[in-house]
Amino acid sequence: MVEYKLTRAKRKSIAMYIRDGYIEVRAPFFYDQSDIDGFVRSREKWAEDKLAESKKKIAERESFSLTYGSKITYRGTLYTITEQQADEIGFIDTFLYIPKGLTPRQIKLYCIDVYKQCAEIYLYDRACHFVEKMVVLPTDFKINNAKARWGSCSAKKSVNFAWRLIMADDDAIDYILVHELAHLIEYSHSPRFWAVVKRFIPDYKEREARMRELEFKLGYEDWD
Repeated sequence: MVEYKLTRAKRKSIAMYIRDGYIEVRAPFFYDQSDIDGFVRSREKWAEDKLAESKKKIAERESFSLTYGSKITYRGTLYTITEQQADEIGFIDTFLYIPKGLTPRQIKLYCIDVYKQCAEIYLYDRACHFVEKMVVLPTDFKINNAKARWGSCSAKKSVNFAWRLIMADDDAIDYILVHELAHLIEYSHSPRFWAVVKRFIPDYKEREARMRELEFKLGYEDWD
């Protein structure tokens, strides 16, 4: 049987989670150990596959590095990191021009800084477009370092977006913007909420699927 970490808690059912390189089982206080072991055995193949995937993701994240010649994604398009030529700097044609002589760590930090600056400008511009189109009025607009979500809308009607969103293609970005702005009309994920999203993004399901693909890709990259 696979090894696992057991966490007992005040809950009604047993569940299994794949964490960073290990298996965690959460079970109610009243569950017998034999019942827990039986549950683990019943999901052993699934757990082994997911654990192998998790360890692979950790290894790739730890080895993630950017150098001159590496390719990164900006608004859905691949750009090659290239040493600065003359006064060129930033995303131009299919290149990201950056200063010469940077270490891999410095290159990554430089790319993150460029991403954040671009996100501040582009996401704000597109958000303003949809604010007018949807006739909504957020109280604030922020770009943050969130990792678990692309965007959020607070009860105080402040909308927030992760700078990583700038890596998505333009149509997928529009979907995330509309998704969060739609919460200003319908706060919960009710049928009425999805009706609002669909009104402005009829193919939102396809765009949502592309965001899941990007999320999977970034899971193997270390942008911290």
